[in-house]
Amino acid sequence: MSYCVNCGVKLDASLKHCPLCQTPVINPNIVSSVSETPSPYPSSKGQVEVVKRKDLGILLTVVLSTTSLTCFLLNLLVFQGSLWSFLVIGICICLFFFAFPAVIYTKTPIYLSLLADGAAVAVYLYLITFLTASSRWFWQIGLPIVITVVVLVELFTLLARKFSFTFLTGSLYLFVEIPLLCIAIELFICHFTGSPYHITWSAVVLTVCVIIDITLITILTKKRLRNEVRRRFYF
Repeated sequence: MSYCVNCGVKLDASLKHCPLCQTPVINPNIVSSVSETPSPYPSSKGQVEVVKRKDLGILLTVVLSTTSLTCFLLNLLVFQGSLWSFLVIGICICLFFFAFPAVIYTKTPIYLSLLADGAAVAVYLYLITFLTASSRWFWQIGLPIVITVVVLVELFTLLARKFSFTFLTGSLYLFVEIPLLCIAIELFICHFTGSPYHITWSAVVLTVCVIIDITLITILTKKRLRNEVRRRFYF
């Protein structure tokens, strides 16, 4: 004996509708055989094709090359007052070498990549000399600073890869190299201006960094201090 799902009245097995409320009577044994309405959504999942690094490299090369070439032709044929296109070409060269290890060839050794970045910056500065009255500033200030920065960055990378690198050790390496760079810049300026070799403002930077370095060395050599600093600053 079955009952109506709506009003609960007893139903005869031969009935198709409830005699009281006219609710359809469905046999649960044949529900599974009732054809279901097909889903309006596709059963297979599509996937967008992933862009390869090679494609990104081609796109980057084409965009930067086109930009350099069009600006050079515009400078050559239309705006001939100065070699302003060299600035754009230099920026495009820098962007290409900066993006090369990340987009085009990811297996480039980091030391070689940093050296290429420094060379790109040096080329850019050299192109600027065509817009200035003399190239003396490039050879006596620009190029020496670029070489110094590349050497210090290479040294920082070497220390970070060869020794245990943490936030504290990285800060120590950084505050050792900052005064070296400042001293080198001031000496290059003295050489360019013909002044006696001495340090003034870079000595202030050196003093501050020495205090910071001594503090960091003390923290690194004392385990309890090191753990407390890491706990308080969450690194």
